[in-house]
Amino acid sequence: MAEVKIKLNTIDDVKKFVNIVFKYEYDVDVISGRYAVDAKSILGLFSIDLSKDVTVKIHYDNCEELLAEIKEFTV
Repeated sequence: MAEVKIKLNTIDDVKKFVNIVFKYEYDVDVISGRYAVDAKSILGLFSIDLSKDVTVKIHYDNCEELLAEIKEFTV
């Protein structure tokens, strides 16, 4: 399992992030405060506060490829 802080500044960032995460079979959550949503759900992401940094929790041990792909969003 891995955790990383990210910032999604625009609608296009959210779309790009979801498209990247959707390619992977394992579960990925985005956590904002006390709320956790599925990172593969664009509606879920828009339901949380994206004006602040959020935490991405990846439920898989060998996730270096995904971490590399979302590096542009990392804070």
